[in-house]
Amino acid sequence: MGDPKITKKSFEKPPHPWQKSRIEEEKQLIREFGLKNKKEVWKMRSIAKNFADQAKRLTAQETEQSKKEEKQLLGKLSKLGLLPQGSEIDDVLSLTVKDVLERRLQTIVFKKGLARSIKQARQFITHRHIIVNDKLITAPAYIVDAAEEAMVLFLQKSALADEEHPERAIEEKMPVRKAPKKDEKTEKKEEPKKEKKAAKKKAVKKEEKPKKAEEEKSESKESQKEEEPKS
Repeated sequence: MGDPKITKKSFEKPPHPWQKSRIEEEKQLIREFGLKNKKEVWKMRSIAKNFADQAKRLTAQETEQSKKEEKQLLGKLSKLGLLPQGSEIDDVLSLTVKDVLERRLQTIVFKKGLARSIKQARQFITHRHIIVNDKLITAPAYIVDAAEEAMVLFLQKSALADEEHPERAIEEKMPVRKAPKKDEKTEKKEEPKKEKKAAKKKAVKKEEKPKKAEEEKSESKESQKEEEPKS
């Protein structure tokens, strides 16, 4: 027996700390499910791993006790909504971290439309606004049973129970107006106008060049006259 004051870890850390594929996967899960840190990912992964380990152990045994435990395990998973009824023991091995994360209370609150975002769903739970089967739940990682999913509601005393509460109102995005497309005729008309303007600019530049040359010559002649000594 251990010390009752010291709680045992409910998850296992990854065996290797620096794996790029695993780190990127964990970051994506944190963003998608609004998790606080990677420990929450590791906890859900440990739950899925424990179910898989039980299934492996039971498939290796062929006794009456193992058959009873198989039925109990499959019944528990179907009750949690992780597997459909009538599943086999091999289906347990296909469970992933995402399957477990989908059954968290935070995810259920967001999917039921009680919150505008997955992070807001976490806030509602921790601020004591959500009840499950008439019980106040403040843990976002609470695994919701399939039977309890319909009983996830707002607390009656909570101000958020009112559907017209501003925090529950969904902001409607204004439709983006697209610029009208130009017709082919108008585009064809604009092309010759541009060509005419460019031709005029070129002609003006050509006219300005000889004028500038003449002015420079006249200025040079005047300067030479001024420099000549007076007789």
